[in-house]
Amino acid sequence: MKFKKPSLIVQIFLGMFLGILVGYFWKDVAPGLHILSDIFMRLIKMIIAPLVFSVLVVGVAKVGDFKSVGRIGIKTLLYFTAAAIVSLLLGLMLVNFFEPGKQMVLELPPANAATGIEASKGFDAKNFIEHVIPDSIVGVMAKNEILPIVVFALFFGIATASIGKGGKIVVDFFDSISHIMFKVTNYVMAFAPFGVFGAISAVVAKQGLGVLTGYLYLIGTFYLGLLSFIFIILFLICFLLKINFFRLLNHIKEPILLAFSTASSEAAMPKTIESLEKFGCRNRIISFVLPLGYSFNLDGSMMYMTFATVFIAQAYGIDMSVSDQIVMLLILLITSKGMAGIPRASLVVIAGMLQHFNIPVEGLLLLLGIDQILDMGRSATNVVGNAVATAVVSKWEGELHPYNTPQDIDKIKLD
Repeated sequence: MKFKKPSLIVQIFLGMFLGILVGYFWKDVAPGLHILSDIFMRLIKMIIAPLVFSVLVVGVAKVGDFKSVGRIGIKTLLYFTAAAIVSLLLGLMLVNFFEPGKQMVLELPPANAATGIEASKGFDAKNFIEHVIPDSIVGVMAKNEILPIVVFALFFGIATASIGKGGKIVVDFFDSISHIMFKVTNYVMAFAPFGVFGAISAVVAKQGLGVLTGYLYLIGTFYLGLLSFIFIILFLICFLLKINFFRLLNHIKEPILLAFSTASSEAAMPKTIESLEKFGCRNRIISFVLPLGYSFNLDGSMMYMTFATVFIAQAYGIDMSVSDQIVMLLILLITSKGMAGIPRASLVVIAGMLQHFNIPVEGLLLLLGIDQILDMGRSATNVVGNAVATAVVSKWEGELHPYNTPQDIDKIKLD
């Protein structure tokens, strides 16, 4: 009988469980295992710059094509941007109100470590320009300074789109690079169970089993945020536009459950298309808005990025100012595009945010053990968010026509 290798999430949970046991029963051994988490975090840092740059260039270049799709593209972009801002803000509000990170008290690295907290120092206009506009793209990529990478990628992507067919080869090249980096990300994530094992064992050895209550509090507050976004924000949007929200939810209940159980909103995409057609959206609107939404409108994933970044800062006792959090929101508004739908890519974006604000990136390991549980909720939220986006654009275009018969569905498909 052939032995079947357990899935990555099973391996991560096993690493977390073994880490708890070792940290509790072998307190002398556990601190030394932190070297495993150090190796994993260096691997994560290794992929930040090339992944962020390649994905952003491709995403921005493709958005440049929106001139050719006219008013539907503009309406879709406006909605995606508004929804992204709301989801990012909601994540910030909840993590600041409930402060789940304060349930976990982590020690900062030594003052001379590369992951110190010098970011709390204020800087003048000159320093601001130096932090935003790169004097060398190679230099900022070497240091994983995400904001100047974003600025250069925006210029590069817009310029690539502006030259039309001549830029296609460049877009295809970076599209291939981004897919290669996603593959590298998968290779790096294969070491995640060892990184989680080392990190959890060290934390439990130092803090005891009381740290586990912090996880339960984190999961509860994050799911509260997801439910608030679905049943308050998205409901109000549908209510104002006279879209039957609960009828829409009833139509997409199967893809929601599929996304939740697989922790993948992409897995639910074919079923979502079918459900939206039954709800009354025309196929030409669905085929444009929905695929775009899986790169540009993943509300649950974007909320997670602000929530997780501030959570880790709180765990280290680092106070992020209002201005810092606004800057983070604006950066994530751009960096999340085209990345949120890729498994584990949100962790890379969060790592970039931590690096930018000089928050110890090692804190990311706190989330890896429960990332699957959090991912299930945000994947289901992504499906609902994109379904509402498709219905909204259909309504704006006057092409939302509720119907129930198979004949009507076939007729709409032909249109």
